[in-house]
Amino acid sequence: MLVFLWVAEIVLALLYFGLGAMRLIQPYAKLVRVLRWPADFPAWGVKLIGVAEILGALGLLLPAATDVAPILTPIAACALALMMAGAVAVHLKRNERQRVALPAILMAVNVFVAIGRFGPYPG
Repeated sequence: MLVFLWVAEIVLALLYFGLGAMRLIQPYAKLVRVLRWPADFPAWGVKLIGVAEILGALGLLLPAATDVAPILTPIAACALALMMAGAVAVHLKRNERQRVALPAILMAVNVFVAIGRFGPYPG
């Protein structure tokens, strides 16, 4: 089970780091054109989401890997799960039902990591 947690954390961290970097690096107009949902948020809000994703990615890996404050790993997973719940809500509000699956799956994997790290595999 511990191997599954580490694999899930690494995959999530890589994904969130890449998504967060994209939101920080890409111009706001391009994000609106490609993703469409950023049109509902100010540019600084989209950048803030990117920063939160990068910090969440680091929080998924570093505390558990370094054994320094490992309680932060499941907390990061919970925070990212809440972000994905917000993403699901935004897509549903925009009638983008075809875009709900990915954030819903990511939310479930984050919950898996949080339960595993809060529960039997804390470190």
